[in-house]
Amino acid sequence: MAAPIPTRVHYHRKAQELELGYDDGQSHRLPIEYLRVFSPSAEVRGHGRDTATLQVGKKFVGLKDITQAGRYALKLHFDDGHDSGLFSWDYLWWLIENRETNWADYLQRLADAGASREPLSIEIKQL
Repeated sequence: MAAPIPTRVHYHRKAQELELGYDDGQSHRLPIEYLRVFSPSAEVRGHGRDTATLQVGKKFVGLKDITQAGRYALKLHFDDGHDSGLFSWDYLWWLIENRETNWADYLQRLADAGASREPLSIEIKQL
């Protein structure tokens, strides 16, 4: 079964969440940090789980822009400069359905690496 296609996409800047709304009235909010560390780009995912690059220090990442890629995906432009990878409707739905498991796995990988969600330096963002 194909994933549902959002009929509404909204970025909640203060909460740093992307909200996806669907025809059936469902609405799901995904933290931008979650989307960033699970970016579908080869830069993040590599060419398989064993070649993935653990994303660290992304706790406060936000979005600069969102663009639609055809009729099948969104391209998210993160304010840390990352903007490769297309978030297909199927992949976004997978992120929604597996959010708790994915996040727990990510936190465990951070702990195993002795790494942190916190950035190593203070980021200065232009207003």
